[in-house]
Amino acid sequence: MDIQTLLSLGQTALELGLICSLTVLALFLSYSMLNVCDLSTDGCFTLGAAVGAQIALMGHPFLAILAAMGAGILSGFVTGTLQTKFGINSLLAGIVVNTGLYSVNIAVMGGSSLLNMNKTVTVFTMMKGLLSGTPLASYYKLIVALIAVILVVALLTLFLGTRLGLAIRATGNNPIMVKSSSINTVFTTIVGLCVANAFTGLSGCLLAQYQKSVNIDIGSGMVTIALASLLIGATILGRGKIVTRAVGVVLGSFIFRLVYTIALRFHLPAFMLKLVSSIIVVIALSFPYLKTQLPMMKRRLTHSKNNR
Repeated sequence: MDIQTLLSLGQTALELGLICSLTVLALFLSYSMLNVCDLSTDGCFTLGAAVGAQIALMGHPFLAILAAMGAGILSGFVTGTLQTKFGINSLLAGIVVNTGLYSVNIAVMGGSSLLNMNKTVTVFTMMKGLLSGTPLASYYKLIVALIAVILVVALLTLFLGTRLGLAIRATGNNPIMVKSSSINTVFTTIVGLCVANAFTGLSGCLLAQYQKSVNIDIGSGMVTIALASLLIGATILGRGKIVTRAVGVVLGSFIFRLVYTIALRFHLPAFMLKLVSSIIVVIALSFPYLKTQLPMMKRRLTHSKNNR
């Protein structure tokens, strides 16, 4: 494997990692801040991709981004309403919405399971034309993804620093105390899920425009990928200010995609990639615990050697 191939793999992993990090940032808001495990991520990601693709096919790539985020907000609103107004467990609410979105997504895609965007103008092709003839021409996809991530990280950091953002964080930390402080936890939960799902819809839309196609399974496994990336990011930069933790989340997404890309490079069968994702999640979940147990394991090993 030569240097050029390695650089190409790294660039692809970085591009996909940045795009998917928007979904990880959504999970960072809902799971880490709001303490809600939203299992509607897969369906919401596909919804954003489908809505964005349909609008882009009409010749409006930038409007597609807004429409995808709007669709994500609607998905988050339904999920939050089921949890807060109907008393449905957050896990079950996510599963119900995710199941229902499969039919909604098929309907948005016009009854088809695949949308082809090969001849469609996207934000990526527009950036390619803008950078044509410059040294950055070959990095047009990376630049678009980087701009999107920087904007989302900045907006998320500012949002979580507002009064409403602090209320959302407090709701996730101690909902009983928040209720006693006259903060409407129903409102903060719904708003938090709406914002998070807007990021998920944006991520799906950008991935659709990136690969110029959408299939009904484009969001399959995204919640697993996002969770793994979130945990990897928490291991790297899990402490400090919100912006530091958000950057850690983005780095986690890149690392996950790099492992994924390397696995593909070594011709791992496609059906094995889900297993790879699961293994990465297990490692990320168990690492903090194993790290705390390491001193005890060393003492036991030393003790057993001394007794021989």
